[in-house]
Amino acid sequence: MEVAAPRAENRVGTPFGESATGGVGSSPTLSATVRAMGLHAPPPRLARSVVLIVECGFVLIGFLNILDAKPGPLALGASALGFSLVFLLQLVHTTERMGRFRARWYRWTLTLQALLTYLPLFALGFGWGGMAGFLGASLLLVLRPVVAWPLFGLVAAAAWATGPLLGMNPLSSMYIAVSTILTGLIVYGLNRLAQLVVEVQAAQTELARLAVTQERLRFARDLHDLLGYSLSAVTLKSELACRLVPTDPERALDELRSILEISRQALSDVRTVARGYRDMSMTREAVSAQAVLAAAGIQVEVKCSADPPEGEVNTIMATVLREAITNLLRHSKAENCRIESWTTDSGELALTIANDGVQPVSGSGDRSDTADGSGLGNLQFRLTSIGGELVSGLDEAGWFVLRATAPLRQTTD
Repeated sequence: MEVAAPRAENRVGTPFGESATGGVGSSPTLSATVRAMGLHAPPPRLARSVVLIVECGFVLIGFLNILDAKPGPLALGASALGFSLVFLLQLVHTTERMGRFRARWYRWTLTLQALLTYLPLFALGFGWGGMAGFLGASLLLVLRPVVAWPLFGLVAAAAWATGPLLGMNPLSSMYIAVSTILTGLIVYGLNRLAQLVVEVQAAQTELARLAVTQERLRFARDLHDLLGYSLSAVTLKSELACRLVPTDPERALDELRSILEISRQALSDVRTVARGYRDMSMTREAVSAQAVLAAAGIQVEVKCSADPPEGEVNTIMATVLREAITNLLRHSKAENCRIESWTTDSGELALTIANDGVQPVSGSGDRSDTADGSGLGNLQFRLTSIGGELVSGLDEAGWFVLRATAPLRQTTD
């Protein structure tokens, strides 16, 4: 059983005002349900063994009924052969490994089972009547429901009708009909339950694989969002320090101290990613971005009127800011940058990063997204997961604008 996830659609770089939404959806309720079913369900091998034992039991009951009638050696041998053939056909109609054979030859196998069900009936009598239940189960398991259920009803009616032909009274005829219905439903139900157990186990295996994949993606996103910014800042400040050493050694030393601090923070970020959690502050990121942009010679204006509480929204918006600044430094020729954040009337946190370097939106797409699908696609995924939105494009002044919005209050299901 395969777990797919809606694919995130990356629309960053569209004209300003068009939203970039998407993300990989998941169903925690469904995952929990599958896990709970798997915990209480028997192992697939045990489930199949139960089905096999029940089918063998019904065949044995039929054979004992034949023995009770004290048949001759020839009739006894023929009945044993007939029971064995019916049992083998039942395995063909229920075993997973016979799926391809069954799909190709089911018309012939069902026809053969019908002949083995009704032709020996008048020779062996009451003891053979229970085999009609196996035929009904095979019809339900192999054919489409719209065809199988009417035929199952026909088998039950035939079981009731053959009673008078075998010299039985109405009560015995009704007993044969009810026995046929119960045998068919029991064999059909047990086979479907065993198949469900197999599917649940396969679903559990797929969920575990998806969980590992999602954790790898999370790790890759966090490393990209955290270290991309830190390494860009180290590169810029190192270049600045090299230029300052001959003319201004004191300032060069300050830049080296800043590089050391950024390197330590990067190391801390890597450790927190490995632990699986991290909290970031949008306000602190804005201050850090201002210093890094100034070191790169970019005039920056920061207006952060919003002070979101600690939590997932604050962390994600800080990540958006960090990634936007990283992309600006790597891919833009901006000379001016504007960072603004505020709380909207609808209770959402809004963050805008604008710059006058139009390099990110030149051509047919956004070059800030690398070939491996990282960059702003990661931000799109993160914002979508909390009900936020990411839009980007050129404003009327020709500035490239990236705007992220997210609800401050997260709803819980």
